[in-house]
Amino acid sequence: MRVPLTDLPADFRARALRWAAGFPHCAYFEPNDLTYPCGPFRRLLAVAPEATGAPGSLAALQPWLQSAAPAARCGFVTYDVKNDIEALQSNNFTGLNWPALHFFTPQHWLYWQAAHLEIHGPSSEAVFQEILQTQLLAPAAPAVSTMQARMPRADYLAAVAAVREDILNGEVYELNLCQEFYAERVSLDPVDVFHRLNAASPTPFAGFCRWHDHYLLCASPERFLAYQEPVIISQPIKGTIRRGHTPEADEQQRQTLLNDEKERAENLMIVDLVRNDLARIAETGSVKVPELFGLYPFRHVWQMISTVKAELQPGVGLADVLRATFPMGSMTGAPKIRAMQLIEQYERTRRGLYSGSFGYVLPDGSFDFNVVIRSLQYRHDTGYLSFQVGSAITYDSDPEREYDECLLKAQAMLEVLGATVA
Repeated sequence: MRVPLTDLPADFRARALRWAAGFPHCAYFEPNDLTYPCGPFRRLLAVAPEATGAPGSLAALQPWLQSAAPAARCGFVTYDVKNDIEALQSNNFTGLNWPALHFFTPQHWLYWQAAHLEIHGPSSEAVFQEILQTQLLAPAAPAVSTMQARMPRADYLAAVAAVREDILNGEVYELNLCQEFYAERVSLDPVDVFHRLNAASPTPFAGFCRWHDHYLLCASPERFLAYQEPVIISQPIKGTIRRGHTPEADEQQRQTLLNDEKERAENLMIVDLVRNDLARIAETGSVKVPELFGLYPFRHVWQMISTVKAELQPGVGLADVLRATFPMGSMTGAPKIRAMQLIEQYERTRRGLYSGSFGYVLPDGSFDFNVVIRSLQYRHDTGYLSFQVGSAITYDSDPEREYDECLLKAQAMLEVLGATVA
């Protein structure tokens, strides 16, 4: 079924997400009509009442993708899938307990095109009418006053100092150190909070995911991987600075980031890591870097983004790509395996879906996956609410500055919750 966009009511997307969030499997991808190198997410909303036979591991993913006629598939890959790829473990605390990996085939999915909406699945006209009749709830501010730090500030500063010592000793060149802020016994409306987050921090790879009682409310600015035959791209972000309050101050901040030797060194190290990862699955000589140190503005921050492209070898599937590239280097550091071992040592919380990936595979085999950052995670059954933030540590890192960068990245989420850090 096709519906011209001009025939849709202004609040149609809000009604559609409210309707979709009633399903135990729901995935919504929101580009916010932003420009982005190689384009943002496609706007897509998918639901299923069940996910029988869905893959729960990388080994099961590729056979599952090939087991039926081409269809849209949606899903997520948590950071802990690293343990299936390398001899690693995840033993830190978690209050979330997402499955390591989950994908589903939608029963119904909505796909926004330039001039019309496509509604796929059985009884598409009935689905359209159900959405139109869905009632929107009056928004209510989340009742969250404080978020607790799983790693106290002093401990975070000490961890940065220890990582710098590891770098001096040649263990790693760079390490992405993250920390969790959480609240317990929280009652909130995930759909409403997602809309608030998306309004406060519109990003090109935003998304809403429900897996039973688990919710991801994502405002990610970063693409992990996208594929359109035969080209695969990765766009690591490394380099962050606060936006200026005036055009002159904003330009000064942009120039400061552009010329920051530490930020450029971080970005270049991760670009080299991504190039090496993609080379494992790419046609020989096809890995290119069409943009290095690109600067892009978001609501609260400037980000330094580089683009790496390659042509996939024939017969390489999504699971093969993930085995070669996951987790994304921008969230680990380099070299990747030793960085992940040290991450487990220094961090207090299992990352789970944070610094994992959320995305979709279209019927033609193309796919797009983000990096799960700048995101709230919520369990409706327990009331556990969490977000994580981090920064890349190099030998030149100043612990206080790294902590401030974490709080800058947390700003939009704290504003949406009306919360402060305890």
